[in-house]
Amino acid sequence: MPRKPRMCLPGVPCHIIQRDNNRDATFFSEQDYQFYLECLSDAVHKNHVEVHAYVFMTNHVHLLMTPLNKDSISLVMQSLERRYIQ
Repeated sequence: MPRKPRMCLPGVPCHIIQRDNNRDATFFSEQDYQFYLECLSDAVHKNHVEVHAYVFMTNHVHLLMTPLNKDSISLVMQSLERRYIQ
């Protein structure tokens, strides 16, 4: 079942949690964390989102972000997931 759409208003901070399937590990090495951070940085610059804080756990990620446009966070997450998963 797909998740419900995020309700994100421009200029209002959002707490985003991203988990792997079945809560499996997302990161296996230091390079995985670095690559995810690089993907996140590229995505937020391209889609006009401010990142205030992030926490990378072995099986999930917490992000505190403020979108500057209505669909910015959705675009960031789509870009991030497509690029990191490969």
